Amino acid sequence: MPKITYVEFSGKEHVVDVASGLTVMEGARDNGVPGIDADCGGACACSTCHAYIDEAWVEKLPGVEAMEEDMLDFAYETKPGLSRLTCQIKVNDDMDGLIVRLPEKQI
Repeated sequence: MPKITYVEFSGKEHVVDVASGLTVMEGARDNGVPGIDADCGGACACSTCHAYIDEAWVEKLPGVEAMEEDMLDFAYETKPGLSRLTCQIKVNDDMDGLIVRLPEKQI
């Protein structure tokens, strides 16, 4: 099972085992990681699961689809190339070691 590191805005780290097939958002939600609200439950309809992908991982993940790109316009302090909606990143075995940094707040 891939281990994903979620880093809170304060710097506190949460290393979580996330089953392949779940999303990065579900991994945070199911393990009580603060900072990912996921108000829409993963329907790509709110942007409250916004996070910054560690630079070393950006090219290893599937690209951003149009709907996610549109929803990122509503996220708090996006960073071009690093901002993603974690509900749109499906975990697979190749993501072991993924690092996700959480913004100061969600909108």
